[in-house]
Formats: sequence, structure tokens, C-alpha cells
Amino acid sequence: MASNHSSSKKRATRVRRQLRKVAGDRPRLSIHRSSKNIYAQVIDDAKGVTVAAASTLEKDLRGGLKTGADSAAAAAVGKLVAERAVKAGVKEVIFDRGAFIYHGRVKALADAAREGGLSF
Repeated sequence: MASNHSSSKKRATRVRRQLRKVAGDRPRLSIHRSSKNIYAQVIDDAKGVTVAAASTLEKDLRGGLKTGADSAAAAAVGKLVAERAVKAGVKEVIFDRGAFIYHGRVKALADAAREGGLSF
């Protein structure tokens, strides 16, 4: 039986392989979810630069959130990273969820980013 660690590695590899197939010239919206916070950044791999980033560690977000580890916090981060990316001129991205399952906080961040103006 596969352990959680190996399942996670397989899932991450599978997602990365799919991203390479569809990437083209679009930047990717990469997320990381920890037990206490959530982080998102728009990365242009062709240039090797981070176009926009947001996380629940930022002071302007911390004040209005009860915790950095719930769906409301993830939605706030998604909206903020989308605003910053659109301001930088990026409207189309590829969603890189890594090994995280598309559910809960990950889904809340993705939906808020779409509402904020990003398309993926």
C-alpha cells in the first residue's frame, strides 16, 4: 500500500507533467498550503521572474482575518494575487496546485483568483 508521502510525490509529478504540456507562454499561478498559512505567486518561467505574490503573512491581510488557515483567508489571498497580476499585465495563467488536492482552501483560492480577473 502506498504511503501518503509517495502518493503526494506521484500527484505532484503528474501535475507537473500536465503543466509542461499546456504551459506555452503563459505564466503559472503556483500555490503552497501549510497548516497555518497559504501562499500564492504568479511565476513567468520563460523570464525566470515572479510577477506577483501574496500570502496570509502580509500585514494588510492579517488584520481582517481570524486565521491564515481557512477558506476565507485563501479567498483573500486569491483575490489579492489576482489584482496584483492584472496590475502587472497578466490575465491568463496556468493553475499549479502542486501536490495539493483541488478542494477546500485550494479551491477557494482558485475561485477568488478567477473572480479577481485571472483566467485559467
